[in-house]
Amino acid sequence: MGSQHPTTASQDTQDIGKLWDMIKGMRFGMFTTRHENGHLHSRPMTTQNRRDEEADALWFFMSRSSEPFADVQREQQVNVAYADTSSDTYVSVSGLAEAVKDPQLRRALWNTPTQAWFPNGPDDPDVVLVRVRITHAEYWDVKESKPVQLYKMARAALTGQPPKDMGDHGQVRMH
Repeated sequence: MGSQHPTTASQDTQDIGKLWDMIKGMRFGMFTTRHENGHLHSRPMTTQNRRDEEADALWFFMSRSSEPFADVQREQQVNVAYADTSSDTYVSVSGLAEAVKDPQLRRALWNTPTQAWFPNGPDDPDVVLVRVRITHAEYWDVKESKPVQLYKMARAALTGQPPKDMGDHGQVRMH
């Protein structure tokens, strides 16, 4: 899909900004961990970021007694994938997950939907705040309308050449 951006400092800043703009519109991500049996398990989770000042991290609430948290304790490497099919926007974030003991931040990120999952509130000892430090992210942002996409794909099928200029594709490396 489209071209990759060259890796310059100013381009990295633009890509990070674009990445956050895309993620902000998609609150739910598929949080993937490696289970103790070696299989990858993905679960929908709500991204808790309120601002993009933490440009290198995603935040999630989990239950200490849950399987996802047990997976993160064993293997820190995780992936969070976002998709908005209505706007043809897709993001894949790889990073290292870790529990963060910061009661003030936990209360600051707390919200009504989180309260539905954790009715005992942000000070519940079972609630853990998990930070995913982004190491690499990749995004695809298709700007063409559906009819134009279909036309380009049909033309590619006839010519044997992959479709070109279907949108932006970029990568962001952080740590």
